[in-house]
Amino acid sequence: MRAIDLRIAAPIVLVALASVAFAGLASSGKAVWNPDRGDGVYRNPVLFADYSDPDVIRDGDDFYLVASSFASVPGLPILHSRDLVNWTIVGHAAPRLPSPEFDAPQHGKGLWAPSLRKHGGRFWIYVGDPDRGIYVTTASDPRGPWTPLALVKEAKGAIDPCPLWDDDGRMYLVHAWAKSRAGFNSVLTVTPLSADGSRAAGRDVQVFDGRANHPTIEGPKFYKRNGWYYIFAPAGGVATGWQTVLRAKTVWGPYEDRIVMREGGSGVNGPHQGAWIETRSSESWFMHFQDRGVYGRVVHLQPLLWRNDWPVIGADPDGDGVGEPVATFRKPVAEGPAAVPQTSDEFDALSIGLQWQWNANPSSDWASLSARPGWLRLAAVSRPASTRSIFNAGAVLLQKVPAEEFTASASIDAAGLAEGQRVGLVVMGRDTAFIGLRRTAQGLRIVRSTGRNVDGDGADEESADEPEGKGGLPSSRAILRARFDKAGRVRLDLRLAGAPSWSPATEFVARPGVWVGARFGLFASAPAASGDKVGAHGYAEVDWFRVEPLEKGQSQ
Repeated sequence: MRAIDLRIAAPIVLVALASVAFAGLASSGKAVWNPDRGDGVYRNPVLFADYSDPDVIRDGDDFYLVASSFASVPGLPILHSRDLVNWTIVGHAAPRLPSPEFDAPQHGKGLWAPSLRKHGGRFWIYVGDPDRGIYVTTASDPRGPWTPLALVKEAKGAIDPCPLWDDDGRMYLVHAWAKSRAGFNSVLTVTPLSADGSRAAGRDVQVFDGRANHPTIEGPKFYKRNGWYYIFAPAGGVATGWQTVLRAKTVWGPYEDRIVMREGGSGVNGPHQGAWIETRSSESWFMHFQDRGVYGRVVHLQPLLWRNDWPVIGADPDGDGVGEPVATFRKPVAEGPAAVPQTSDEFDALSIGLQWQWNANPSSDWASLSARPGWLRLAAVSRPASTRSIFNAGAVLLQKVPAEEFTASASIDAAGLAEGQRVGLVVMGRDTAFIGLRRTAQGLRIVRSTGRNVDGDGADEESADEPEGKGGLPSSRAILRARFDKAGRVRLDLRLAGAPSWSPATEFVARPGVWVGARFGLFASAPAASGDKVGAHGYAEVDWFRVEPLEKGQSQ
């Protein structure tokens, strides 16, 4: 069979979950988080996963969502829904990041806060890279392929762009600023664009200064309705802020401002940045995120009503025009089919599942689905000698935390590892932990590791379990398991093929990463070398990876 290039994932083929003889783990087939109650009502969050800075559009009966991806690859995930409640991943708009710098991990950098629109029969995404400027990519189908990211406006610190095509055919772009790069923030800028949307074509105009009443205003979304120009933009900070809306009779302002949603009594902190959407029936809705720390920036859906040409988002029990998030509500479209974003992967399709992202721009020799059909082969990749933690290794295959509590497990075969190489199941954030197998001169060992403050000076601290008697472990096959509970605690353990019980668990409290929640996934690695290279042609193989509900008593 031909080699499979895993840098670009094709839509996953859904495969029935099969039992594995030695594993003793039957796949339940149950979602770990389901927002659709099945009675015409949904619960928030509708996406219990880190889809930060969501933007959403409707195209006929279909809804599409794009989110920030920072330095994860592929970037700019595209999700699809028929009812704004049930979502699946259908593609990515950025197969690679547009600089060799991203061939190594660049935590917190990369692609911030994209906007998604349809115009002229094409889909458009504008996205900011705080170190380079504003990019655009387009496609005839949101599932792709998308054109390579092209620089529209070079401006250090320009972030969160959103376009507007006006009634006269002119095109504009609104964006915010990152203080860490530009030296200032809390203002919004509008730039005229060329007719084809490919470049800035006029001077910047600062249309709003939020420093007095709306500090850290950012994430603007541009709309026009009933002769009014609207900019929806959150302010006050991700964790504690509010949703602001600006309106004016001209694109340049002056804009009047109003707070349209706060936390109120909802317990949904800092309801932040999102998108206004209209259904076919002309009902209005708003999708936004909430920062949940280790779980990332999860996505909520709110009803939206217009009063005197101002939006009111969520519930407004006192009628003051300032809404607050709802916990449950009727679905926007009653007949939308049940669906959840992909998590498990049997590795039986032509490509890995769309839930997976690398920690950096990948090399085509990092992974293969053709070397052993039905298995994912991970090359044991050497990390740079200066890298003290797996946090800063590129060849790590990760996905988002999908719920408050769940179990993630992987069936692996470590027979292909060379001496000094290892394979593991990792939980990654500013602290890391993993469990797996390492090959030594005496054979395979169970290896464990935790690392504290690995985004700074911290390093992974690794230890190995000694097998009973002499020599290595009796089998190269094992199931690796991580159990997450509602407090962000994780228990990592392992069971060898043929063994009657699990190894003692390593207990770990997960932490978020840089602008993202914790992530979890797989890696194979070799001892440190001069660069990210395949180590002595060693490898490990993964038969399946399953994400399932946490069984009662498992977190104890």
